[in-house]
Amino acid sequence: MAAANFSKLELPPLPDYTLHPRPSLLSWVSDGYFTLALPIIGYWILSGIFHLIDTYDLFPQYRLHTPAEVLKRNHVTRWEVFRDVILQQVLQTVFGVIMLIFDDDPTYGKEAYDVAWYARNIRLAQRAIPVILATIGVNSSGLATKMSTSQPMLAGVIAGGRYPGLTQLVTIGGQTGIAPGFAPWELLVAKALYTFVVPAMQFFLGFAIVDTWEYFLHRAMHMNKWLYVTFHSRHHRLYVPYAYGALYNHPVEGFVLDTLGTGLAYLVTGMTVRQSMWFFTISSIKTVDDHCGYALPFDPLQLITTNNAGYHDIHHQSWGIKNNFAQPFFTFWDTYLGTNWKGDVSMRYEKSRRVAQQKVEQEQASKSLPTENVRTSVPASDENTRPQPISAPRSLRKKSSSISQSAGNLKGLRNKVTESLHGSRGAVLGVESNH
Repeated sequence: MAAANFSKLELPPLPDYTLHPRPSLLSWVSDGYFTLALPIIGYWILSGIFHLIDTYDLFPQYRLHTPAEVLKRNHVTRWEVFRDVILQQVLQTVFGVIMLIFDDDPTYGKEAYDVAWYARNIRLAQRAIPVILATIGVNSSGLATKMSTSQPMLAGVIAGGRYPGLTQLVTIGGQTGIAPGFAPWELLVAKALYTFVVPAMQFFLGFAIVDTWEYFLHRAMHMNKWLYVTFHSRHHRLYVPYAYGALYNHPVEGFVLDTLGTGLAYLVTGMTVRQSMWFFTISSIKTVDDHCGYALPFDPLQLITTNNAGYHDIHHQSWGIKNNFAQPFFTFWDTYLGTNWKGDVSMRYEKSRRVAQQKVEQEQASKSLPTENVRTSVPASDENTRPQPISAPRSLRKKSSSISQSAGNLKGLRNKVTESLHGSRGAVLGVESNH
């Protein structure tokens, strides 16, 4: 069979390719189902780490709220939070399974074609160079001729992507022949674009889409009274957020804000299934970290962006509820539209800590009163045979009670917080006061 002549082609041709089913990362589960599981696994692993930090009070110096606030300010039990998060993740998984039915199976075999496509566009972009040089009075043809011997690649660039000596053996439509080839630097740049630059751009575009989707819907749920009361107010029962409460939402809100938002970003950016594993999992653990209740200086998720646990915690306070809507990656919408919180918050946080501590002390005082009454009361039948206790002045008794209460505060408070962390307290935890 005679070799085909492709030498008259103006650009290097794109190679043929054959698609093959891509093997799964794990032999026992498809990449699609693994993608649905990873965000949930990441959510509960990171939540579990922060739960242990809470339970054993490992980093008290980095807490955003005191144990007393955890105990007294939230309007929902930990069991209710856990239940609703599981419900949202079930709905999220069901929606993902439905989407998998319509998704094409992952394939491979087109990589060389994609790299060549980027290289060809790099070649086309070089045609603008002679035009640019002409605007400043440089003769690109003459300059390229002078450099063709010493710097042939650079000469080809200056000439507008003309490399007459570069050829390659290609197969097109079943015919093999000699055709114009790519310069080594063109293929190197094309591979870098294909492997690193374009995926990074897809991720950042995906982050921007999620941020935009969540900012405007989140803000609408605060500006519209019906939306807030019907849906979003449930999430704000957590005045003192903790890690696994990140997805504590009304099921409708959780589906629209989180599931649809990340799904839209995945579709618009054209990510592969394996890219989406990273994208969905990062989105999930970033949300957990933003609700963890700690400003950790060694947490990378809190260092790479200003939208972190401290930033979002302001939004969960009664005085900051109309600010800091941005979630979960960046703060540009809050900045551009003027909804970011401005000013110092230390005094407001201190007031919340003080009020919560007072509630704990009052509760302990009310529980100690019956015990004191039993000890000081005397049955009438024993009045004549048992000596009467000396009655202390009222102010002195009150002061003495206060001292004994403060001595037991730390131990009692830690026990109560530990009970709450383990979900053993079934009652709704207090009512948030306005400050």
